[in-house]
Amino acid sequence: MEPHHVHDVLIPETDLEGRVAELAAGIGRDLDGRELVLVGILRGSFMFLADLVRSFHRHGIRTRIDFMILESYGSGTESSGTVRLARDCSIDVAGQDVLVVDDILDTGRTLSHAVRHLESRGALRVRTCVLLDKPSRRVVPFEADYVGFPVPDVFVVGYGLDYDHYYRDLPWISKVTFTG
Repeated sequence: MEPHHVHDVLIPETDLEGRVAELAAGIGRDLDGRELVLVGILRGSFMFLADLVRSFHRHGIRTRIDFMILESYGSGTESSGTVRLARDCSIDVAGQDVLVVDDILDTGRTLSHAVRHLESRGALRVRTCVLLDKPSRRVVPFEADYVGFPVPDVFVVGYGLDYDHYYRDLPWISKVTFTG
């Protein structure tokens, strides 16, 4: 028996689909026809980013896509407190509108690190979009420009988010309940 279960669905698949479409439409209005460089934070953002990109296409939004890997968790459930750039994006972001896409805004360390890094590379404007926001956990004062859903201070998995590299494949967001 596993020392946890993931049967408590917090955000169903249909709610995720609807909110992604709303986010894409709002971002598109704010862009006002400008091209956008999307930078997904791997690994957790991949499902959210893929659905967002498909929705952008439906709204006629032109994007170029790249990824960064920023690490702070390892295999635990708590951030180490240190963010390390393990892989930088390869697109030249100088003079570009950039949207950083991440799965969850928790302590604020990862996203604030990503924004500062992209600004240091000359990005014209860096905005952020997160699927989930957990404001009760904020250590670094940071607010995302676009938020899918606020969530309580529980450990969540699914739709790209993992627990020790498992459960990314769930098409919904579930709460992890730890037992014994």
